[in-house]
Amino acid sequence: MFVPMQDYSAQLSKYMPASAAPVISRWINDSGCLFRISRGRTSKLGDYRPPHDGKGHRISVNHNLNPYAFLITTVHEFAHLKTWNTYKGKVKPHGREWKSDFRELMRPFIQSGLFPHDIQQAIVRYLDNPAASSCTDLQLFRVLKRYDTPGEPTQTVEQLPDNTLFTLKNGRIFQKKEKIRKRYRCIEVKTQRVYLFSPVAEVMAIK
Repeated sequence: MFVPMQDYSAQLSKYMPASAAPVISRWINDSGCLFRISRGRTSKLGDYRPPHDGKGHRISVNHNLNPYAFLITTVHEFAHLKTWNTYKGKVKPHGREWKSDFRELMRPFIQSGLFPHDIQQAIVRYLDNPAASSCTDLQLFRVLKRYDTPGEPTQTVEQLPDNTLFTLKNGRIFQKKEKIRKRYRCIEVKTQRVYLFSPVAEVMAIK
């Protein structure tokens, strides 16, 4: 029985560059993937789950990403789907196979010129060795942040002077200390426990 393809382009265009939406719509149809636009999550930008217990491929992407970050995250998750279809979970989640698939899926978007010049340059550099998340590539993350819609006044941990008190959205209060390799040592005021924060973690300084 023939099942007509659904065109999700109009809905997707609300979250990503319009010229990319038909491509992603086709990927959703071709893969039979359940694609969900999720609430904002601080722990991750997107998520992929392989077929399990009668459920097919599932991808979710945070709704509050800017259009370029939303597209890159979407491609990241579809690269997981592509890798799983080929290797069925027998390779590392972000190993060379996934990196190859991610580069392949990103290529048409880079060649189309839909990204602003600064993002284009950052992505090309990132693709030399893509990581588990665009957040872990500080240069790409910083460039993408330029295109966020202004919201609550936040700063990144790296912007705060040492010993500054800051709070997270959940109300926990920390004091920034010295940088240890790539992360900053921070002490939670209530418990005196030490946590390591990414330089680009968004926080609110306490004045």
